[in-house]
Amino acid sequence: MKLKSIIFTLIFTFSSLLTIQAQGFRMRLKVPSEALKNNLINDPSTRDITVYLPPSYQTKLDKKYPVLYLLHGFTDNDSKWFGWEHHWINMYDILNKTMLNNSSKEIIVVMPNAYTTYKGSFYGNSETMGDWETFITKELVSFVDQKFRTLDNANSRGLAGYSMGGYGTLRLAMKHPKIYSSIYVLSACCLEESYIPDAENIKNMEAVHSKYDVAELSFIEGINMAFSAAWASNPKKFPLYIDLAYKDGKAIPEVLEKFKNNQILNMIDKYIPNLKTLKVIAIDAGTEDVEIYEASKKLHNTLLNYDVNHTFESYEGDHTNKIAERIASKTLPFFFEQLKFDTK
Repeated sequence: MKLKSIIFTLIFTFSSLLTIQAQGFRMRLKVPSEALKNNLINDPSTRDITVYLPPSYQTKLDKKYPVLYLLHGFTDNDSKWFGWEHHWINMYDILNKTMLNNSSKEIIVVMPNAYTTYKGSFYGNSETMGDWETFITKELVSFVDQKFRTLDNANSRGLAGYSMGGYGTLRLAMKHPKIYSSIYVLSACCLEESYIPDAENIKNMEAVHSKYDVAELSFIEGINMAFSAAWASNPKKFPLYIDLAYKDGKAIPEVLEKFKNNQILNMIDKYIPNLKTLKVIAIDAGTEDVEIYEASKKLHNTLLNYDVNHTFESYEGDHTNKIAERIASKTLPFFFEQLKFDTK
């Protein structure tokens, strides 16, 4: 009986070691940015990022890896998404389980913290919040390529994002097509006009006179303030440095026009040649996420009309409840297939 017990213990210990070895490694680093310096709202220009290194990174020291850049949604950050704190999603667990099942296809995954005073950067270029486009597409990519063993070319570099991050994925790929080869868009917000505030929302937004009060706003109020920070900066309007799109319950047409010009379906036409240089675009949305689903279908039809190589897939789900599952079963396998895993 003692011998059986010893054998069982050895088998259990060996299995445990295999499980541990199959785990990837996550780290949180700070990346200094020139592009984000001197933003009017005085958010930090040195940003946190989470980097996931796959299981074999620590042992195969001569191996280089593709990189997936992953963009989070409005009100979120990399800490929440990667399990540094409790949240509705845990990318660290998702990646470990997926890499264990696809050990021949390992990738580095990077998520920047794009949480700002206005709860989200929208990954654009704003005097109020800084030049996030340059930070993500140039500074962050350069930092990761220098610090880690990456396959530092577009064929081995992907971009994906959820909600605000889905918007950012489309925006950055449209405007900077030579950085990434393939993109995956999950439940992208802000493809067209959305999140219209009511009279009470507008009153609450107008009552904000300090950047510290932004945190107390409701979702609809906060995202409209963020639209202004991303797309309607005003250096003369201390201390918020934005033009609101509504005043005294009425719309301000010139500000709403700025919003419109930054919504994907209104800006996509002039970037079609750039999108056609991508290897493939994948888009998905849950049918219960009604506004985003309908806007995603419009995006799909637009890309069809322009003959842009892409896929569109709908599923039964709302804005959050299937995202972890979709990333594990759809998004990561998509990049395992599309990214180049060698230097040949």
